[in-house]
Amino acid sequence: MKIIALRPPRIAMGLAACAALLHWGLDLRQGLRLSLPGTGMAIGIAGFGLMMWVWLIFRKRDIALCPMAPTTQLAVDGPYRFTRNPMYLGMVLMLAGLALFFGTLPFYGAALGYLLILNSVFCPYEESKLEEAFGSPYRMYRSRTRRWI
Repeated sequence: MKIIALRPPRIAMGLAACAALLHWGLDLRQGLRLSLPGTGMAIGIAGFGLMMWVWLIFRKRDIALCPMAPTTQLAVDGPYRFTRNPMYLGMVLMLAGLALFFGTLPFYGAALGYLLILNSVFCPYEESKLEEAFGSPYRMYRSRTRRWI
């Protein structure tokens, strides 16, 4: 199975689960840590809020959530004014929040790995799909809005 066939939230949950297994399975709680629990919670909550904001926009406009589904509309308002991938950014922030909360290498690795998967697989796939579907309006949007932040 190709990774593009997987849904990004499932990949995030899988990476978080692997990080948790390593964190507790190897008993990393007492070792080297870079933990900022309050900051981690704030970043994770902000990421969840961003993700839910986009989810509501998609629901209102009947836009498919699955990256493989046909794209019917180009969203350029709300959080899309600041980033072309606010839903993905929200999920990355949630994983980064977990990393800061627990402070161990497996959680940091999960957040970084997820970002790399999104940036190298899902974003290019969706960008080519959007350019094909919307042409010039999408290219103009892409030229003025960053992929992340």
